[in-house]
Amino acid sequence: MKLALTMLILILIGTVSAFGQENQKKSQSRDVAVEVIPVLEFPLNLHEATLVKTEKGYGYVLRCRFSSSADVSLIGIRYSLTVIDAVGGGRPITNRIEGFELPAYGTKTLTFPTPIRFKRVDGSRLVMMLEQVVSRESIWEVIKAKDVLEGYVKGDYSIQPHVLRVANQVDAPLQTRVIY
Repeated sequence: MKLALTMLILILIGTVSAFGQENQKKSQSRDVAVEVIPVLEFPLNLHEATLVKTEKGYGYVLRCRFSSSADVSLIGIRYSLTVIDAVGGGRPITNRIEGFELPAYGTKTLTFPTPIRFKRVDGSRLVMMLEQVVSRESIWEVIKAKDVLEGYVKGDYSIQPHVLRVANQVDAPLQTRVIY
């Protein structure tokens, strides 16, 4: 009796662990890692960028972890996503503007709901570059972002992105004027 009970428990444990490994493989196969080009002069750092297969299977959504080193809240970004494969080299997938609210010196994990559609080829890798960061007071933008991205895709890592900071005159809060 003890032997039969022990065998039953071992079979159940083996089945449960195999089922868990199968589910883990399915969830891992749905995520696609994205390589991020570092832009050191931005007040926003991007970590752990991945493309996650949507539930309905009609594309991928971008999930990122952001951390802010700015003393003001950030309200949006513009980024480019490129796929690099052995056959065609670099091929742009998308260039998007996304809005969000990140408090000063804050950290947040965001999933952007707009799906990205592309056919994934084995052996290809994805590269993402932040081109612009927006706050209510300032806009930080990479100078010649296209050249930096093309150089990175071709393997020239010596081209470093440089950032220009300008005043945001569109989203800036209205100044109150006191008339005496």
